[in-house]
Amino acid sequence: MATADLDKKGEALKAQRFQMLEDIAKELSGEVIFPTYFDAVLRLRKVLQDPKQSLADITKAISVEPLISAKLLHLANSVAFNPAGHEVVDLKSAIIRLGLNTVQSAAMAIVMTQLLRAKGMAEFADLTHDLWEHSVRSAAAARILAQSVPRLNPDEAMLSGLIHDLGAFYMLYRATQYDELRHRPDSVKYLIVQWHESIGVALLNALGLPEEIVDATIDHDRIRPTPDPLRSLQDVIYVANMLAGGHFEWLMQDQPGAPENLAALEAKYGHLKPEIEALSQEMRAAFS
Repeated sequence: MATADLDKKGEALKAQRFQMLEDIAKELSGEVIFPTYFDAVLRLRKVLQDPKQSLADITKAISVEPLISAKLLHLANSVAFNPAGHEVVDLKSAIIRLGLNTVQSAAMAIVMTQLLRAKGMAEFADLTHDLWEHSVRSAAAARILAQSVPRLNPDEAMLSGLIHDLGAFYMLYRATQYDELRHRPDSVKYLIVQWHESIGVALLNALGLPEEIVDATIDHDRIRPTPDPLRSLQDVIYVANMLAGGHFEWLMQDQPGAPENLAALEAKYGHLKPEIEALSQEMRAAFS
């Protein structure tokens, strides 16, 4: 019998799985508890969304977070955002070049990479690596796809692609707090398959993300006919998730029409993969 099957039948393990889901439900109905560095990005979000804040105010708010400041400068000077090779050396210029939506995406990406290094996450190293790689590729794909869709903001699409699986990151972080789960990645993976989408939607709502972004993440792993043409942010996130070679490919095995629909999606949008990989490499370098 497979280890994963044994895991699912252990009484202590069952109890802790149930307890974790119950604790998450309680937390999401109140105040979400993430590692302290998430507080920084939530504070920045409030500043970035306040129309009364000047560029000087925004620069000052970001400057108190040295890690985020350094990464933003790096990103602003990357090929993706500086094709002409004109280097910026101050934070204000970097913010102007990137734009506020990209600053927000970058700040979120930076705290997500810090989350991967949180205490206890080493037990889930393979899962977190795959999850992060998938998130970066999805963000890159979403930005590139959105460029061809009228009325969509590519930077907002990038943020949406980056956080579409935040529920899975959150579940991994919470799993580190339960002894029976921390040492059984296969069992945690089983929980993520079942719950990451619904928990992710509740989490993004609790964190105050815009409704359009939250809605775009709903059912992103559920196979459907290929959107052609792309008309909405939800279409973009679905295609980006699939083009990014979803680490949840094993979810699709029992979904009706999966091979045909995925083949059609690949035929329509697969030519973008080299461009997606190039942008992904830029993002990895900037956020790591």
